[in-house]
Amino acid sequence: MLANNFKKSLIAANIGIILTAGVSTVSYANEGTKAQEDVEVIEVRGIRRSLKESINAKRFATSVVDAVSAEDIGKFPDSDVGEALGRIPGVAVNRQFGQGQQVSIRGASNQLTLTTLNGQSVASTGWYDQQAIDRSFNYSLLPPQMISGIEVFKSSQADIVEGGVGGTVNVITRKPLDLDSNTAFFSVEGEYSSESDKTDPSLSGLYSWKNADENFGVLAAVAFEDSTYVRRGNEASYAWAGAESVNYFEQARERTSIDFTAQYAIDDSSELVFHYMGLELKADNHNNSLFLFVDTENNCEKRLKSGVCTIRQNETADSAANPTFLQTFARFASMESEVIDLAYNFEGEGYKVEARVGNTSAEGGTDLTINHASWIGTKADVTGLKVDNSGKASHVYLPKGGWNISEYDKEWAGVGLQNWASQIAPNKDEETYFQLDVTFDLDGDLVTSVKTGVRWTDHTVEKKSYRPTHGEHNKIDATQYWTGKDAAGTQDIGIPTPDINAMRANAEATFGTWYEDRAGFSTVDEENLALYVMANYSGENYRGNFGVRYISTDASSSYYMPDPEFVDPNGIAQNNGLSSNIVKDTGDYSEFLPSFNFAYDVNEDTIARFSLAQVISRPNYDDMFAASAISGYGDTQRGNESVTKGNPNLQPYKATQSDLGIEHYYGDASMIALTLFYKDVSNFTTTDTLLNQSVGITDPVTGADSWQVNTRVDGTGGEIFGFEFQSQHELGHGFGTLFNFTFADGSVEASNFSDAIGVFSDSSKTTINAVAYYEQDELSVRFAYNWRSEYMIRETGFYGNRRHDDYGTLDLTASYNINDNLTIRFAGTNLTGEDSVQFGDAASPAGTKPSLRDGYAAWSYSGDTRYSVGIDYRF
Repeated sequence: MLANNFKKSLIAANIGIILTAGVSTVSYANEGTKAQEDVEVIEVRGIRRSLKESINAKRFATSVVDAVSAEDIGKFPDSDVGEALGRIPGVAVNRQFGQGQQVSIRGASNQLTLTTLNGQSVASTGWYDQQAIDRSFNYSLLPPQMISGIEVFKSSQADIVEGGVGGTVNVITRKPLDLDSNTAFFSVEGEYSSESDKTDPSLSGLYSWKNADENFGVLAAVAFEDSTYVRRGNEASYAWAGAESVNYFEQARERTSIDFTAQYAIDDSSELVFHYMGLELKADNHNNSLFLFVDTENNCEKRLKSGVCTIRQNETADSAANPTFLQTFARFASMESEVIDLAYNFEGEGYKVEARVGNTSAEGGTDLTINHASWIGTKADVTGLKVDNSGKASHVYLPKGGWNISEYDKEWAGVGLQNWASQIAPNKDEETYFQLDVTFDLDGDLVTSVKTGVRWTDHTVEKKSYRPTHGEHNKIDATQYWTGKDAAGTQDIGIPTPDINAMRANAEATFGTWYEDRAGFSTVDEENLALYVMANYSGENYRGNFGVRYISTDASSSYYMPDPEFVDPNGIAQNNGLSSNIVKDTGDYSEFLPSFNFAYDVNEDTIARFSLAQVISRPNYDDMFAASAISGYGDTQRGNESVTKGNPNLQPYKATQSDLGIEHYYGDASMIALTLFYKDVSNFTTTDTLLNQSVGITDPVTGADSWQVNTRVDGTGGEIFGFEFQSQHELGHGFGTLFNFTFADGSVEASNFSDAIGVFSDSSKTTINAVAYYEQDELSVRFAYNWRSEYMIRETGFYGNRRHDDYGTLDLTASYNINDNLTIRFAGTNLTGEDSVQFGDAASPAGTKPSLRDGYAAWSYSGDTRYSVGIDYRF
């Protein structure tokens, strides 16, 4: 069967509807009924159905595409969207806070991955005030129950929204005319975490209705999750008297999601689709740290080439640098995100028109940050303390098993609230968009249709910071702030448990007037225009498309104008040197982005592919903020003080990329494929750094006006070369396997990074996925193993740049259908309890913290294993 016959087959029609359901098109009225009929042809639910849809999505796509499909309504292959994406070849997942949050594709940074919802952007803000504001999307916000499928475009074509140098991920939601009328789904689940030792509930439900004429329908879905995430670990703070901290981080997450779609087929040739999605996240959390100080001069057993002591101990009380220091950061955070989208589609004689208009907005950030601290114990308590950072993970050996809050130092005058940390940090993100696509069918022997369109967006990002004046502190003792005991660090050292509500009440009692921290204010306004034309072609045994996309961007950033003579009269030190006048920096760029995709049917079951395109990713918002953002002011980490100024005139990351692949399909859901890929990144955002600079601000901890000043500039790029191998095989009798292996060898100019390491961020050289499943009648079981080699993590603020060790997880999902309507599910995530191990890797460049050099064991966190049991009811 050749290309022309493929397009006419029942499966191809089905997959065509799947693929176009959420990119820049929507199903038409006369296809709605057909879509329902095609879905009903596939009678089996579960793993095999999901795999068949995914494999057909890849087979019949013109460009290089991989896909994940839901096994049934409300049943996604993994516990979260990010984890599911990690099963796709070439995709690596970042799991910084317990869930798959961002993904990198084919060795490019996760910030170079574009994520869309039904083909359009989703506004979001972060909950963490130390996290850079970038363009990556946090997948943990999306409940998997609301998603029908995900497409990963690894090659580009002219009608795909620009922005993904690594690739483009499109998340697809459901529509009512594609489902049976009165389709209903309800699920309840409990999840147990080995680290929090708690069982957390979640609920979800979906209802879809359409009238008897099947030309109007509505779908509503809701999901709620109340969970507790705990992370125990060791963190290096070597610059502060050789300190090593043992930490207990706890976050109470409450996620509510609402999805609503109304679909109206006006007649046989036109339809309207309205879609709304609302996401709300509350994330109150605390990071409770106990700093252990060790003599680095007189009791050092081993040093790095840089002179940093990796094995050190306190032999006696006299050798101890300090007693231990207890510090709790409490952050009360929230985020709300909305998407409102209206699509109109019309199909005429030989042409079709698709129009979309919408708005997505988000507000959130840190509603309040406070810090309480106390000295605890005596020097005698840390006699015999030994800290070993010579391996990839640190180890703390402590004769005393821990401390109770009754052992705090009552003589320390500074016990309690730390004024320097009090802050409110709200963020806003909003985009308004309009898109029009027109496709003309042609009678040509080669070019079968031409598609052209325009897309306009107006995007605004704003960050702010407010700090209070403080009155007299409440003179209560530390036992009012901390109670009980937590097991902290990877060696489970006992430290007092914080009462963050008591801390908040104490802090708020001291707050006076809130003033804007001018250094924390900045905006980015970005207006984007895209025009494209694309021709689809096909012949006896080939098909493809070629085209060009033109983009034009105008950007600006507002901030408070510097005034070296200004001293803030309210005592907000960060405002020193900043006037009350808001000024604006501007920038612009334009690009032509050609693309070419070619698929050749070697025979009925084998396809060869070739693609060539130029792609861009826009600079991160944090790099475009023109304000001089201050990091490390007044915190406990000496040498952490930096000032970073962004630049709205940065040019986009730009790459020329190519793919060459061969795919062989056999059986109902079996295939084997090999793809070579290459990316040449010609432009890159980098940093110019000056050390020991006076900026007019004295840090209260160091007592010095000495800062590292960073400026964002355009730099030279790099290249990535690699290959993907994937296989999917049905063994028979319900058994099957999936396997994929990706090798991505990337290099970039080392001068682009302060650590002077010439590799892309978040880029693993090797990723492996292996899946074995069994599905027969009522029972299905799947084991999935995911492994990625070590990779660089680069962050602003305290944590900085470090390398993450290789990481592998084994997951299990199983379900049993009690009857046609009722299913019970079980899942286990990270069954082996894999730890997160991160170590310094910089070759001692100037300005790099000692704990981030030469393989020093910087951070390590205990692995969290999660088990869940759920019950699904559908009719």
